[in-house]
Amino acid sequence: MSGGIRDIPVEELTELEAAADLKALAEEISWHRHLYAVEQTPVISDLEFDVLFRRNEEIEARFENLIRKESPSNKVGSQPDGRFEKVEHAVPMLSLNNAISIEEAEEFIIRIRRYLKLSTAKTIKIMAEPKIDGLSASLRYEDGQLVLGATRGDGVIGENITENIKNIIDIPDVLKDADTLYGFEIPRVLEVRGEIYMDHNWINVLNNVRNINNEQ
Repeated sequence: MSGGIRDIPVEELTELEAAADLKALAEEISWHRHLYAVEQTPVISDLEFDVLFRRNEEIEARFENLIRKESPSNKVGSQPDGRFEKVEHAVPMLSLNNAISIEEAEEFIIRIRRYLKLSTAKTIKIMAEPKIDGLSASLRYEDGQLVLGATRGDGVIGENITENIKNIIDIPDVLKDADTLYGFEIPRVLEVRGEIYMDHNWINVLNNVRNINNEQ
C-alpha cells in the first residue's frame, strides 16, 4: 500500500488517520503472513514486511487506545493450515525483536547497558550471524528419544511434523548419549527450538533433481 495515510509520518497522524491505518496494516500484515507461512509464495521482502510491522508498533505506542484485538503485534506466525495434526506448545513459541537500522541497534545496546547497569567504559561483546529464514520448529525429546516435531504456527498452536522431521539427516531421532550433552546432563524432557532450512548446496541438488523429473 502506498500513498495517502501511509505516507504520513506516525508522529503527524491524527487519531482518525491512525485508526484507519491500523486497520489497513492489520489486514495487509495478516495477508503477507498467510502468503509466507501457508502459501509459501511471499510477494514482499523480509525488510518490507518489517517496515510494515514496525509502523504498526509505532502507531500503537502513540495511540494505545486504538490497539485492536486482532493487532499483528498480538500474534506470532500464522494459523496452522490444517494439513497436519494440531499440537499445543508446552510453552508459547515467541518471535524475536529485530532492528532495521544502525540507530535501532545502538538503542538496543543502550538498553542492555541500562538493564545491566554497565558504564559506557565497559565493553559489550556481541555475536552476530546471518539471518536464517527457515521454518521455525520445536523438537521434543523424552528420555533421549525424539517424540514430537512441531511448527511454530501461531505461537500457541502448531502442527505435528514429526515424521517429516525424521527425514532430516542432521536431526537425530535418538540422542547418542542420553546422559550428557556438551558436558551437561540431559533432562528427561528436552525441548530444542530453532530454524529448519536448506543451504545453497542442497537447494541446487533439489533443483537439479526436479529438472531431471521435469518438475516445476
